[in-house]
Formats: sequence, structure tokens, C-alpha cells
Amino acid sequence: MFKTVFTLFRGTVAVAEEELQDRTALVILDQQMRDAAAAVDRSKRTLALAIAGDQQEGRRLDATNARIADLEQRASAALEGGREDLAREAAQAIANLEAERDAAMTARALFASEITRLKRHVGNAEARIAELDRGRRLARASEAVRSLRRSGIEAARPYESTLPEAEATLKRLRERQMEIQAADEALIEIDAAAGPLATAEKLAEQGFGPRMKSTADDVLARLKARRPPAA
Repeated sequence: MFKTVFTLFRGTVAVAEEELQDRTALVILDQQMRDAAAAVDRSKRTLALAIAGDQQEGRRLDATNARIADLEQRASAALEGGREDLAREAAQAIANLEAERDAAMTARALFASEITRLKRHVGNAEARIAELDRGRRLARASEAVRSLRRSGIEAARPYESTLPEAEATLKRLRERQMEIQAADEALIEIDAAAGPLATAEKLAEQGFGPRMKSTADDVLARLKARRPPAA
């Protein structure tokens, strides 16, 4: 039982962690990209230092080669002038300069290798960051659309529940009004058919008592009576 409860607890924690990561994925991605961009900036500074060091070693190498060439000319002139002692001194200086030249050349080779590696690393990192940035913009756009849809659905839900109710209410109201109107008309007909006036009209039609309504003959007789007598 304890093992089951512990497993359930671990599962719940894992699900909660996944949900937290999903909710904060964009925030985490933003920070990861900032960290990656900072690392690339550090690599760029390292690359700049390597290039500066290579340029410095290049200037040192050029100066050393120039000094070597100058001393070789002077040593040759000393030999021609019979001053082997001076020529030997110049030769020693040349040997020292050649050692410095070789060191500068080795340093430049190391710098060249490191510069190539750093350029490749920075270029690859910048391309990946650019790809991540495009993906992040798409993710943000998708999240914004999803949020708008969710907001639209939530905003529409009250209307979705109210509109059918309003339509049903209107339908019931119309049906009730039609029922009331039909009942009123039926009552009028009943009253007209069973009331005293209806009875009097029925008797008049049978010749019992004066007619309740004028007829065409009545109207003609009345009009004739209004005519002046013939001269």
C-alpha cells in the first residue's frame, strides 16, 4: 500500500512538473535564449582577443624578420671587412631573433587554428539562435491565437446559453399570445351568438318586430322619400 501511495505521489509530482513546464515554456525558452546569446557574446569576445593576439604576433614577426634581414646584411659586410668577431656577434643576435621568429610563427599558427574554430562555433551558434528566435516568434503567435480563441469562446459562452433561452421564451410568448387572441375571438363569437342582440336580430329576421339592420330596400325607400314631389 505504501509503495502504491508513493508511486501515486511521484506520478502526481511528475504531472505537476510537466504542466508547470508547459505553462512556463515560453518564459523558460526566453531565458535559455538569453543565456545562449550571452555565451555567444563571450565567444565573440574570445574570438576578438584571439584575432588581436594574432595581429600582435604578426606585427612582432614582421619586425623580427626585418631585424634579421638587417643583421644578415651587416654581418655579411663585417665578414667582407675582415671583422669576423663582429660578424659572429651579429650571427648570435640573428640566432636569437630566429628563435623569436619561430615562436611568433608557432603562436600565429595556434591563433589561426583557434580563430577558425571560434568563427565556426560563433557562426553555428548564431544560426541556431536565429532559428530559435524564428521558432519562438511562431510559438508566441500560436499562443496568442490560442489565447484569443479561448477568450472568444469564454466570451461567447454566456450568449450561447442565453440566446436559445431567449428564443424559447419568445416562442412561448407568441404561442401564448396566439392562444389568448383565439380565446378572445371565440368569446366574442359566443357572446354575439348567444346575447340578447343576437336574439332580437333573429326575431326581426322572422318578421317579429322591426328589423335591427337596414336593408337595401330600406335605404332606397328613404332616399325616395327625400325627393321633392313632382310638379
